[in-house]
Amino acid sequence: MPQSQEIELKFLCAPDDLGRVLAAAPEGVDDCRELISVYFDTPDLALQRAGASLRVRETQGQRVQTLKRGAGLTREEHEAPIASDAPDPNIGPLKELLPEGARAELKPAFHVRVTRRQRLVRYGGAEIELALDQGEVRGGKRVSPISEVELELKSGGPDALFGLARELNRIAPLYLSFASKSQRGQALVAGCPLHAHKRAKVALRHDASVAEVFQAVARNTLESIAVNAEVLRHLRDPEALHQLRVAARTLRSALSTFKAAVADEATAGVKDELRWLGRACDAARNLDVFMAETLTPARQEPSPPPGLEALASAVEAARAKAAAEVAHAVASPRFRDLLIICTGWVDTGAWLASPRAAEPARAFASKVLAKRLRRLLKDGRRLMKATDEQRHAVRIDAKKLRYAAEGFAGLFGARSSRRFIERLKVLQDELGALNDLATAETLMTSLDLPPDAAFAAGELVGRKGADKAKRLHRACEALKPLSAHPPFWA
Repeated sequence: MPQSQEIELKFLCAPDDLGRVLAAAPEGVDDCRELISVYFDTPDLALQRAGASLRVRETQGQRVQTLKRGAGLTREEHEAPIASDAPDPNIGPLKELLPEGARAELKPAFHVRVTRRQRLVRYGGAEIELALDQGEVRGGKRVSPISEVELELKSGGPDALFGLARELNRIAPLYLSFASKSQRGQALVAGCPLHAHKRAKVALRHDASVAEVFQAVARNTLESIAVNAEVLRHLRDPEALHQLRVAARTLRSALSTFKAAVADEATAGVKDELRWLGRACDAARNLDVFMAETLTPARQEPSPPPGLEALASAVEAARAKAAAEVAHAVASPRFRDLLIICTGWVDTGAWLASPRAAEPARAFASKVLAKRLRRLLKDGRRLMKATDEQRHAVRIDAKKLRYAAEGFAGLFGARSSRRFIERLKVLQDELGALNDLATAETLMTSLDLPPDAAFAAGELVGRKGADKAKRLHRACEALKPLSAHPPFWA
């Protein structure tokens, strides 16, 4: 089974816009065909768990077996012609991924049928295959439509791939997607085709370079941004909103953590766009938190404060407005460009030529993490007497250290890094609750509440404020283990 590296961008596109994309693309010879693909896996989904997919595709009477694995812009691809509708379990990396007994258990998992319009074009000195797919993925009784644009680099530099993507995005809305057809099929079979996405742990080799670690972290966050934005364009989902905002902040933090290696002329622009995205989510997230952690528990009390239902109505109206603004933001041309620009910069940016980017990551990580820990412990020394602004600065210190620790954890021992991150999470939770106390009054003031609702808001904010001393004490206690125990990178 021949191996190649597939360098491809995939975009979600409305069916009515596919023709506009094709008309705007560079000239070339068109080909149209129907592709019927059957994806296989074991009953316990061994291939899915291994980050791989196996399909048999039939087109024009010929069958090709394809195994793909990996994530991001570049994936490993193995193809071989076969004579049967069933895969040959003894060729290619299947022998590495599955023991002999498991290979015998391969069964159809789902089917994909698309009509593909395809064109080979020249753009920016590169040769690029443009494919427009329209059809469906079917798993059991579940069906989901497919409408996608794919750009695959055949020769030349990958920067041309992103240049063509941005040009076509100006003609019709193209939403960069990191989910393959196999992943969409797997989600469909699992019964959760559209759901909030929490970032997975970043898998790293112990000898990875600084560039490899940064790219792994960045791709992980960009995938989370893309998936959760897709959810928010269709649904009002507080968890998807939370995960999108966390991903944007994590990537911004990574730009700071890796600054010595990734700084180039484009870095500031990337950071600005991520800041815009985070701010576009702030109001909706703050209202969701107030509703979930303050208002909803109060409504369940035996004697809720007067005016509570009026407050609930006002908060819910504000939440609906803020959620609509988020949905508009993640459907905007600015957001679509953000994903293309950030992904292109991560994979092809000038920063990759920096000598620091090629350095071993473990030594780099140890220095960065030690510096962030020193900053946190220094700023946290007077936490009990700190102002709201000073406590917020400590919270930011803790958040940056946690994001960096999570990103670098794969380079070190899993057990020790997990303990350290759990301690940080305790501190971050307490500081986050204190920050919510500090911002709740401002949040309620911004709603321009009627008198009865304003009375209820004041009562709830006052009750929360009564916990301030306890939370401050717990935050100070949470700091102690961070200085008492050797960090996992030491």
